[in-house]
Amino acid sequence: MTENLTILGSTGSIGTQALDVARKCGFKIKALTANSRIDVLEEQIREFKPEIVAVVDEKSATDLKQRVKDTNVKILSGNQGVCECAEYKNADTVLNSIVGMAGLEPTLKAIEAKKTIALANKETLVAGGSLVTECAKKNNVSILPVDSEHSAIFQCLQGKPSNKALKKVILTASGGPFFGKKKEELKDISVEQALKHPNWSMGAKITIDSATMMNKGLELIEAVWLFGVTPEKVDIVVHRESVVHSLVEYDDNSVIAQLGVPDMRIPIQYALTYPERFESPVKELSLADYGKLTFSYPDYDTFECINICRSAITKGGLYPACANSANEQANLLFRQGKIGFLDIARLVRETVDSFKGDKDYTLNDVLETDLYAREFVLSHIK
Repeated sequence: MTENLTILGSTGSIGTQALDVARKCGFKIKALTANSRIDVLEEQIREFKPEIVAVVDEKSATDLKQRVKDTNVKILSGNQGVCECAEYKNADTVLNSIVGMAGLEPTLKAIEAKKTIALANKETLVAGGSLVTECAKKNNVSILPVDSEHSAIFQCLQGKPSNKALKKVILTASGGPFFGKKKEELKDISVEQALKHPNWSMGAKITIDSATMMNKGLELIEAVWLFGVTPEKVDIVVHRESVVHSLVEYDDNSVIAQLGVPDMRIPIQYALTYPERFESPVKELSLADYGKLTFSYPDYDTFECINICRSAITKGGLYPACANSANEQANLLFRQGKIGFLDIARLVRETVDSFKGDKDYTLNDVLETDLYAREFVLSHIK
């Protein structure tokens, strides 16, 4: 169980909820990082009194240093500063809630420093799955999932006899704000419409990923690495209420599910207190209040990002990294109003189709793939 905690990405949705859990459970905060939201970060510094803090944006880091000069906190800057926080000696657990590919290198640094990893940054395993899992094995480090779906699978697998008995894992998906719509209806979708998630409060990038259902494709890839299953053993079912967070099916066709109200503090707390369970700030689930729970198949034709990701992880190597980076760039372009909603999936598909990747790779190969995918997307805007 965690005692001394570092949070990478502390000013985002997951980071602030993790601090809520830390506040309730009494964890000591040793290091925090953020991209540029120094107003929020200053408040966190004054409440939780971390020993070191990193801000990616250099100018914001300089500003923060002046703001908190009356404290003893050490302020670092840039990606190097984030990596220093990730490997900071006085923490035993690192919760990585950085958004996107930027989370990969800090995860590797934390693993090399033999920190327990509470992983909310799915791109870490999507882009660098073999690097991360091999590094964790080498350093005898546990990777505990924070995503609600992967936490649910992790919880359902407790006490399983062996992986041989596992028939499949079943990821649930809310279906996002456009469930039931066909491609023709999504041509003129605005950013504002795509940001209206029915159940979860998340950052902009992840919310758009939910609208395209790319997030479910990324979670499929992450599940392959986290649970040592093949892509064909990962199923997806749309569950609009977001009460059943995911399920596992065993060889005897018995299915075990994890349920709870849609609140990220449950999986965050479980990752930080594992294997113990503590009283939670989250309200109890009342199935009677919900009345009924619904399930349906995904519309793979309309939301093609899922199958793009399934194909990428089946091919293996750097293909998942390529799909992830293409999506990050296309997602950003959509939020900037430079492309349409349907262009996101088109650009990801075209980028992956154009790519030729090796099975074995290094961190530098991942970074080169990231650059290739982003440049391809930028050069193929219609």
